[in-house]
Amino acid sequence: MGITTLAPRIPAAKVSGIFIYPIKSCRGISVSHAPLTPAGFQWDRQWMVVNSQGRAYTQRVEPKLALVEVELPTGALFEDWQPKHDSYMVLKAPGMQSLKVCLGNRQREVTNAVTVWEWTGSAWDEGAEASQWFSNYLGKPCQLVRFNSASEVRQVDPDYAGRHHQTHFSDGYPFLLLSQGSLDALNKLLKEPLPINRFRPNILVEGCEPYSEDLWTEIKINGFSFQGVKLCSRCKLPTINQETGIAGSEPTQTLMKIRSGKVIRPNATNKNKVYFGQNMVWNWMDSSANERGKFIKVGDPVYVLQNVSSATEAAA
Repeated sequence: MGITTLAPRIPAAKVSGIFIYPIKSCRGISVSHAPLTPAGFQWDRQWMVVNSQGRAYTQRVEPKLALVEVELPTGALFEDWQPKHDSYMVLKAPGMQSLKVCLGNRQREVTNAVTVWEWTGSAWDEGAEASQWFSNYLGKPCQLVRFNSASEVRQVDPDYAGRHHQTHFSDGYPFLLLSQGSLDALNKLLKEPLPINRFRPNILVEGCEPYSEDLWTEIKINGFSFQGVKLCSRCKLPTINQETGIAGSEPTQTLMKIRSGKVIRPNATNKNKVYFGQNMVWNWMDSSANERGKFIKVGDPVYVLQNVSSATEAAA
């Protein structure tokens, strides 16, 4: 792979949106800033809904999760904020009374053999009320669990990133970056333009050419270095309308024509996958990570430090 190291003086883009998804596959929250942790933004994918065998429920099989709204307490995204005994995450969904989930330190039972993709470990059980709420909503036995950060570390795939990189309940990586230019280019080809929530990025940037993010192997935002480790191959989730929970054929049908492996990576495997966005990790072990408040915010410039020359050379 030919990686070019740059000495940028002019930003390649700027951050135009930041999104966190406290409960895996439930509705995201658009925020003006977010604290960084080694496993992703603070609160991102710290919870998930599992079935009676401890396996993750996602919109792939339970699209109604798209309609579950999540609210965090005011101030929860300040870097030094600590939850109190009366600090709650509030959940709302059609036909349901709101549910309060305590964020403070309280005694929780540990649930073993919780599974998301290749990973199995323990998690904290959020209790009978939360389990019943999701069971009533989805119409089948459910449990709401929280990542057990006291005893578990979930590493990302070491074939793509260093062994010290980790995530919570995301599919595979702690950050997903997408550009507005890429979304605009796709929407020009669709009969009905799609909002950004179909693609569930953590970081949205603007001011760069469509699909520029494919090439970024290292960028810097607010002094912090992020590594682009793997093009994001998309599942069926972008076909699900996040306002209704109903799936359609787009954008996958169009992406297959313009963003399949066959089109953008003709010499590689996985020709039938479609790619949209860049998976990233934060190089949190850099010395610079300890020199300032650990957060990024909307409006921050994005500097490209290293890139490849084409998507064919990008990891995927």
